[in-house]
Amino acid sequence: MNVTLAVKEYISKMIESSGPGMKVLLMDKETTSIVSVVYTQSEILQKEVYLFERIDSQNRDSMKHLKAICFLRPTKENVEHLIQELRRPKYSVYFIYFSNVISKSEVKALAEADEQEVVAEMQEFYGDFIAVNPHVFSLNLSGVARGRSWEPSLLARTTQGLTSVLLALKKCPMIRYQLSSEMAKRLAESVKQIITKEYELFDFRKTEVPPLLLILDRSDDAITPLLNQWTYQAMVHELLGLNNNRIDLSRVPGISKDLREVVLSAENDEFYANNLYLNFGEIGTNIRNLMEDFQKKKPKDQQKLESISDMKAFVENYPQFKKMSGTVSKHVTVVGELSRLVSERCLMEVSEVEQELACQNDHGNAQQMVRRLLQHPRVSELDAARLVMLYALRYEKHSNSILPSLLDDLQRKGVLEKYRKMVHSMVEYGGKRVRGSDLITPTDAVAITKQFFKGLKGVENVYTQHQPLLHETLDQLIKGRLKDSQFPYLGPSSLRDRPQDIIVFIIGGATYEEALTVYNLNRTMPGVRIVLGGTTIHNTTSFLEEVRSATGGGQGGNSQGLGRHPNRR
Repeated sequence: MNVTLAVKEYISKMIESSGPGMKVLLMDKETTSIVSVVYTQSEILQKEVYLFERIDSQNRDSMKHLKAICFLRPTKENVEHLIQELRRPKYSVYFIYFSNVISKSEVKALAEADEQEVVAEMQEFYGDFIAVNPHVFSLNLSGVARGRSWEPSLLARTTQGLTSVLLALKKCPMIRYQLSSEMAKRLAESVKQIITKEYELFDFRKTEVPPLLLILDRSDDAITPLLNQWTYQAMVHELLGLNNNRIDLSRVPGISKDLREVVLSAENDEFYANNLYLNFGEIGTNIRNLMEDFQKKKPKDQQKLESISDMKAFVENYPQFKKMSGTVSKHVTVVGELSRLVSERCLMEVSEVEQELACQNDHGNAQQMVRRLLQHPRVSELDAARLVMLYALRYEKHSNSILPSLLDDLQRKGVLEKYRKMVHSMVEYGGKRVRGSDLITPTDAVAITKQFFKGLKGVENVYTQHQPLLHETLDQLIKGRLKDSQFPYLGPSSLRDRPQDIIVFIIGGATYEEALTVYNLNRTMPGVRIVLGGTTIHNTTSFLEEVRSATGGGQGGNSQGLGRHPNRR
């Protein structure tokens, strides 16, 4: 159940199948992202791929000495581009791989266009998703909802992405979905339809306990994406924005030219892989250790290269030194910028109040804390607005709610109207009327007791009290206690045993805090393997856009339609 490995294996197979010789990798906009997240350019260069091109690029040169490996989504546009390409081939031979099911009629059209017989192979390799971490995937789709319904084109694209994950992991699952969400039911039915239609593809070896696909809706927990984060990957995404593992640092004061955009990938950055889920304090210590280690290994300026063996040792160690130098400067820059933002925006104070709002139930204390921070000159517009949104979600039905007064405070602070309007949009999107869960106040005795004991024990870390609703949902699922009345099975059969392989998908986007929850469950629950996916991976800014799009119009995300038979993998 490793999505990164699944995509890497597909790409390796494509490149190996074309045999020895110089190659060009021909991709579209989406498959470029899919490949770049799991492989660096230098890793692919080692496999004799010397050129990377886009299928929609108009000014490609003819290079008959190169073999072309085409990795494309099976969209109408891509098929049309490929037809034009095959009529006037620029390369000697073509190995064509589609990231999902392609229609027979499109295969026929491609065969007819191949008059010069340059196509050596055509297959389906189901890498139609972004493998963010080994246990996390995204479809990079934003604005999937219109009110409580799907943006139609994005339902099709989400179905394709989710079914390709199932095919890549070789799972034919039973499906459960969140009953309170019409969108979850629609997606469950749409995925089931593809599994039924393409039953030959899903004919995997039966396991004792069938895998389970659980489909959830972001609106059931609008609190998690609004919180500031304190683990490395989550914090980087919240404060700097991670886009296909890339961070734009061009706005950082005094940034050097070569650090304006950096890549953070756990696949080929050992420091990042080891610190992904550690908190900010631990990262600071580890950065210092990394620096000290670097200082020790740094070639001394006065080091004399007197003998041939001195020179040989220097040349041998230089690539590692250069790589280490790049890693050190990158992480020192990133952590330095995170520290600057934490201090500049008073994020420790803000986060403490956010956690209080998310986890405690003391209205008097909460309103005082929020009020105090709204008057703080260094609290940013975004942070002020998110505090009021959290207050609105938490104390929506409270008899002494001071929400109108807090909205006035926002106006006095000079917070833009778009943020102030979002407070009501947030309640419309994820308020009590919409939720199917006990997000705020648990109603059953077990949950109340749990909360009581949690209160008695005190909290180890005031900044990480919060646990996403997903933790409770998965915990109940693994223990066989998740209510069928809230999360029904699609179809007549149900799971009698404890589930082992679980794919959980959140419509409207997942978060890195939820990724951390899944990582910890995988570590602590023997025999259980969980993969988390979402239409996207949110930080607060992208989540506000998602809510704005769902509640008040605006344009949805990007998508292309898809049709179907070459060989399947």
